[in-house]
Amino acid sequence: MEFGITQMSSVIWLGILTSISPCPLATNIAATTYIGRQINSPFATVWAAVAYTLGRTATYVLIASAVIAGVFSIPGVSMFLQTHMNKILGPVLLVTGLFILELVPLKLPAVSLNANLIKRLGDSGMPGAVALGFLFALGFCPVSAALFFGGVIPLSLELESRFFLPLLYGFGTAAPVIGFAVIIAWSARTAGLFFNRLAVLERWFRRITGVMFVLVGGYFCLKYLFGIINF
Repeated sequence: MEFGITQMSSVIWLGILTSISPCPLATNIAATTYIGRQINSPFATVWAAVAYTLGRTATYVLIASAVIAGVFSIPGVSMFLQTHMNKILGPVLLVTGLFILELVPLKLPAVSLNANLIKRLGDSGMPGAVALGFLFALGFCPVSAALFFGGVIPLSLELESRFFLPLLYGFGTAAPVIGFAVIIAWSARTAGLFFNRLAVLERWFRRITGVMFVLVGGYFCLKYLFGIINF
């Protein structure tokens, strides 16, 4: 199925917003900075960020591919989704928007990693950076889980995209991490100022995105679920 600019830019934006959300952002910065210090190169942190985000992207693509392939391997479920996807999207987007706005609490089981394993991976250079990215991406926080499972997965299901849209989402998560790594390589002081401003912007970006999810979800509910509006 063909993808439009709207769908592609939407998943990229969701990836960016995921990456600058407080929990993933702190993990991303700590991981790329630590790995970069183990490599004797002026821009080691940048290359560490690239390798780290490749690992994160691989996780998202594999999860999305497994979910979508599993859904479409069941003929009844596949046919149901193809027929009623717009009706399902309304409530999903509406609830996801409430999660993003943190109006509805979402508790997830914690994913703990062995400290010695993290240190060994961090000390092993670029391959370790890829592995860390892969493992850390599994530790979804409420906001990132809502964005991925409530935004990217439904859109990928609707467009039957097992690989391309999740890959774009992964690229979206990479952009802020690599940008921050460049700033760290340039100046630690500048990085601190950038981090503080980014934290403020993230709150506004998240609120705007959450409101958009609620509005679009409400529109889908009124149009496809209840048939109240026809435009």
